[in-house]
Amino acid sequence: MSVAAIIGGGVIGGGWAARFLLNGWDVRVFDPDPEAERKVGEVLDNARRSLPGLSDAAMPQEGRLSFHRSMADTVKGADWIQESVPERLDIKHKVLAELQGACDESAVIGSSTSGFKPSELQQGAVRPAQIMVCHPFNPVYLLPLIEVVTTPENDTGIVEKAKALLTSVGLYPLHLRKEIDAHVADRFLEAVWREALWLVKDGIATTEEIDNAIRYGFGIRWAQMGLFETYRVAGGEAGMKHFMAQFGPALKWPWTKLMDVPEFTDELVDLIAGQSDEQSGAHSIRELERIRDNNLVSMMRALKAQDYGAGALLNAHDAVLLQDSPVPATLEQITDYAVPLVMLAQAVPIDWLDYNGHMNEARYLEAFSRATDHFMKLIGCDADYIANGGSFFTAETHIRHLGEAAPGARIEVTTRVISGEGKKMHLWHEMTHEGAVLATGEQILLHVSLETRKPAPMPDAMQAILARMVAGQADMSPPDGLGRAIGAPR
Repeated sequence: MSVAAIIGGGVIGGGWAARFLLNGWDVRVFDPDPEAERKVGEVLDNARRSLPGLSDAAMPQEGRLSFHRSMADTVKGADWIQESVPERLDIKHKVLAELQGACDESAVIGSSTSGFKPSELQQGAVRPAQIMVCHPFNPVYLLPLIEVVTTPENDTGIVEKAKALLTSVGLYPLHLRKEIDAHVADRFLEAVWREALWLVKDGIATTEEIDNAIRYGFGIRWAQMGLFETYRVAGGEAGMKHFMAQFGPALKWPWTKLMDVPEFTDELVDLIAGQSDEQSGAHSIRELERIRDNNLVSMMRALKAQDYGAGALLNAHDAVLLQDSPVPATLEQITDYAVPLVMLAQAVPIDWLDYNGHMNEARYLEAFSRATDHFMKLIGCDADYIANGGSFFTAETHIRHLGEAAPGARIEVTTRVISGEGKKMHLWHEMTHEGAVLATGEQILLHVSLETRKPAPMPDAMQAILARMVAGQADMSPPDGLGRAIGAPR
């Protein structure tokens, strides 16, 4: 079991704790704040509700969380140490020295700093090679970007180890080999922030209007393509060179005030704070966090369907998670046909919820359909088989809704073969959460020729596989509810 030590349990530290914990790591937290356990606990509540739903595979069992009274106890034997203390260099130097006095020499020490370069953190360190910047973005448990900033003091071995560990928990390490103030992403944010302050100060736009300009326009484009690819598309068929030629001269026009910062007077602070309260004051911070998480999960899951941007990253992580999934990837991995076969294992994502706060009835069908799709692949009806003209069409589906599925709940769908010969396959699915049956799904599928769009006999090899499954499950009792119609006696 890997161990992560989190030094500082604020918003960022709590997010790091959630990211590691929900990916199966044991997590130790040190924070002298007497409210640290409550604050970290609230961050974890949000993470448990949202992070597992990004994956279409079962995440590992949650690790163990513990709080410690000394940094030495926290970091002893830890594989990863994440420092998220206040942005004062003297405090960071003191903390890093204490950490290095107690931790293993092989441990990675990452700093969440956005304001200091790694060379500044390494000053006076016993083992400077061990220390690097690992700057995250809030919420750490959802957003994958981590800016890994190193110096020549960091040897290749520990840098590659750090990148591999971050990748293993679904993060994207952007390795900056040349340090610069504020790293990369925050430099963009600062440019937008400066211009936004001027627009408010000069009475051009309110805080809400500026946010609307971002979230209804270029912010959506940036979320899936970034900056340069967005502009490449804007260049049309002629591409990036045309865009640069067309819009490059505009950079000489005095549009922005990026080289000038408005003075933070009491009047400007009050103006911005007042507009912000009017814009968002109807929601508490916890409510805003949940709104943010709902939106992020829904957007990133949409990008998964397109296998683009952050969605492609999530799909790659799913492939890793599936290696340890109870769902068999091939027929050869099934060693016992005398039990129902696990065809789906994942958490309930936020975008599967309805207005009652539990899984929408259409998503039960989606889960059962995905289980059927995976079962079809196992028996030989994969993409190549379909491309060659054979497939299954669903003729009938009967779903019984027996229990609620809450966001983040880990569900499994098991499948039994009731019959499978000739042109027809009869499947029985059960969806469970922690042993309780949430729903059953009964499906009749017809094997078809895609050329004629009519039922056709299954190949002998496919029928033989189904016959083995039916025979293996012959001693099991018939499923409760098999063949039951609406209104039938219970």
